[in-house]
Amino acid sequence: MKLLAGNSNPPLAEAIAESLDVPLTRAQVKRFPDNEAWVVIEENVRGEDVFVIQSTSYPANDNLMELLVCIDALKRASARRITAVTPYFGYARQDRKTGGRTPISAKLVANLITRAGADRVLTMDLHSGQIQGFFDIPTDNLQAAPLMAQDVMTHYGDISDLLVVSPDAGGVVRALALASRLNVGLAIVDKRREGPGKSEVANIVGDVAGRRLIIFDDLTDSATTLCSAAKALIEAGAKEVSAYITHGVLSGAAVERVDGSVLKELVVTDSIESRERLKGARKIRVVSCAELIGEAIRRIANEESVSKLFD
Repeated sequence: MKLLAGNSNPPLAEAIAESLDVPLTRAQVKRFPDNEAWVVIEENVRGEDVFVIQSTSYPANDNLMELLVCIDALKRASARRITAVTPYFGYARQDRKTGGRTPISAKLVANLITRAGADRVLTMDLHSGQIQGFFDIPTDNLQAAPLMAQDVMTHYGDISDLLVVSPDAGGVVRALALASRLNVGLAIVDKRREGPGKSEVANIVGDVAGRRLIIFDDLTDSATTLCSAAKALIEAGAKEVSAYITHGVLSGAAVERVDGSVLKELVVTDSIESRERLKGARKIRVVSCAELIGEAIRRIANEESVSKLFD
């Protein structure tokens, strides 16, 4: 196999390469002065099984275009199979029509990746499971729950008073996956959304008084909803509240908002490169998903089952 890295998250690509003991393919992924993406593959990839590692995180449009150009370059270089490895799949929140004359951008991005020449997609914790159906090529959606469960067991010791919390009704299945692995109970925050990026906590389903809580979700952007939910849970009698979030988008003042909140800590994966944003952060910790993604890549290359990773 060969691994090709874009510019969205070089540290994660290097960690994946190290876990597989496979060097990154030599390539130039640069920009013209007008910011057009420019890619040159500096190794022979004819007949190779190539994995392009590129999250479509901020700047989402630039990183997406870079991914498409990389795929096109590999296709024209006669790669045998091209897998788009997008640990964080941008535009996933636009997965349905929310009103008249609005796009389904997640489907558009799926079409772009497919038409560019990708043969399959490997991603992690899609915002909604139906996005897999937007692709007309095989798509593996890895679960971060086993990774997070292992971290909880390492850092929380006795978990008899622990409770996993879904921040909304739509995330119940995801939160239940973590709760089942930890063999603990589940609570739900009944979140009422007033508009894009705005929400308010209306009710809490479950007894959280005197318990240590872990909010589990796929992503946090501005962290406004996350911090509001944590505050409501503390007001409901929770002993402490932490959050485990797969994708730390953390836009704007999100880091400062988390540091100033009642959250004990926020744990995110390195699916999105965030070293600069997290400098000085007091409550945010990063766990690596490199080994999980690396093992999935190895299984795909060897034609083994990926789903057995989560049995």
